[in-house]
Amino acid sequence: MKLTTAQALVAWMIAQHSETLDGREVPLFPAVFAIFGHGNVLGLGTALEERRDVIPVWRGHTEQGMALAAVGLAKATHRRQVGVATSSIGPGALNMVTAAGVAHANRLPLLLLPGDTFVSRAPDPVLQQVEHFDDATATVNDAFRAVSRYFDRITRPEQLIATLPQVARVLTDPADAGPVTLALPQDVQAETFDFPETLFEPVVHSIIRARPDHRLLAEAARALRASSRPLLVLGGGVRYSGAGQRAVEFAERHGIPITETTAGRTLVRHDHPLYAGPLGITGSSSANTLAAEADLVLAVGTRLQDFTTASWTVFAPDVRLVSINAARFDAVKHGALAVVADAGAALGDLVAPLAEWRVDSAWSSRAAAVRGEWDTYIDKLRAPTAGLASYAQIVGAVNDLSEPTDYVMTASGGLPGELVGGWRAHGGEPTMDVEYGFSCMGYELAGAWGAAMGHRRGLVTTMLGDGSYLMLNSELFSAAFAGHPLVAVVCDNDGYAVIARLQENQGGSPFNNFYTDCRSNHPRPPRVDFAAHAHSLGCAVFTAADLDGFRHAYARAREVAVQQSRPAVVVVRTQPSSWTEAGAWWEVGVPEHLAGRPAYDEAKPGQVRHLRS
Repeated sequence: MKLTTAQALVAWMIAQHSETLDGREVPLFPAVFAIFGHGNVLGLGTALEERRDVIPVWRGHTEQGMALAAVGLAKATHRRQVGVATSSIGPGALNMVTAAGVAHANRLPLLLLPGDTFVSRAPDPVLQQVEHFDDATATVNDAFRAVSRYFDRITRPEQLIATLPQVARVLTDPADAGPVTLALPQDVQAETFDFPETLFEPVVHSIIRARPDHRLLAEAARALRASSRPLLVLGGGVRYSGAGQRAVEFAERHGIPITETTAGRTLVRHDHPLYAGPLGITGSSSANTLAAEADLVLAVGTRLQDFTTASWTVFAPDVRLVSINAARFDAVKHGALAVVADAGAALGDLVAPLAEWRVDSAWSSRAAAVRGEWDTYIDKLRAPTAGLASYAQIVGAVNDLSEPTDYVMTASGGLPGELVGGWRAHGGEPTMDVEYGFSCMGYELAGAWGAAMGHRRGLVTTMLGDGSYLMLNSELFSAAFAGHPLVAVVCDNDGYAVIARLQENQGGSPFNNFYTDCRSNHPRPPRVDFAAHAHSLGCAVFTAADLDGFRHAYARAREVAVQQSRPAVVVVRTQPSSWTEAGAWWEVGVPEHLAGRPAYDEAKPGQVRHLRS
């Protein structure tokens, strides 16, 4: 088939399909987010226009925003579908680097197609080209190498034949999932080649379920049998495997208390008798209590990031770590007994060697007991008070008014701690996206646009602070223009409140976080009218001054978003200094002269650096 490089790439994308967790066949690439410029408008842009009836193209308004929307789509579909983002060369391409970092840190598939300079070099230097004095082959797209799981620059059309199978491998492999960057020089996009028809035959990418090595599985079973206080930690890998129910049944069979990481949140029903709560700094004191008492941790589908492990102080120094992970890179961390396998497959295969083994009922019952204490604490935080609402109260109201199939999101600032620690899940299908691998300010709105495309069984609500809103808000208009309903809850507390908390709690002076502590030449600096701004972007807007007003505004926003197929924004003033505290330590660099240094010196020796293998 004689096609241009761009036409061949689009035809290949259309031929790719995926199998969802419930066995449905869907397009692997359900959406392309595009901003056209001189590096992609005639090549890839023309090819996409020719197939516009088959592969939807959505117009973004910042390259970073539309690429983040593609990431949000992948998360909402549990990595079964992949968003595509294309840009021109130069600044348009570089604007997508941050989104690539988000996808890379969170192990989420993303296909980036930035335009590139001419392979022929005949017109060099072209508009937006950055020239390197010592390397004529380098372009700005080389910046993607550090944040791509797979990178290629297509300098001849026929190179697609070799690289596209690798693209599909990375985007669909549980062990390698992450961003792929194909840099597309604009002259090569327009070149033609006689491509083999087999390249465009339909393919369905099924879920890869690697089985565990039987010897390592037997060793893991022996370690579990030898433990008296095991703890099951469920991460994002359990979600992407679709193994949430199997994990709960495994815990029930053996009486093992369960905790969740940020990426594994909402896998377990909140009132399950074995559920101890979410783990770590943004988790719960209940889960952290059990983690400190456990003699074995069975970590499934998690890379055990520092917020989950409280910088490796949350576990007992002599704890035994058994890790089940699709990626060997993650499984072997911290001296763990590494079982490289799909989460669901490994838990299923552990049933036979463990047989009827169960832990002592006193340890099993600890989960509900300590979680009950945490629930009481959260209930107090949620209780109505006069004046400005707290984050915990806002999260509680959204939780109460949401349906079991709804989807809630956040990414940065103080809200991850409030949402992870305070949300009470119904269990079943995962319904939360807290982007805390890269904690990217601005993901909350852009990612919600993509999530609204991917999550079809309920309404998407995204929660963010005023700082994140100002960081990146243009995709609110993209969602409004496209007609995708969602609700955005904007909590205005006058600045970067959670960083001010970190700064001041360690003895630093209030500086450059709250607006009152920022430099200005005005005696009375201006304030942002978030409601007016969101209205100007085509959103329905509601405001609230207190908790009762917020509950009414949020309920109405939900109705309007669905009725009018557009974003509804709720703006509410919130307290700047009320937080949910899980009682865990987080390592940050504290200078010796600050008041927080003695506490740092006291906590540091308790850090578990090398777990027993």
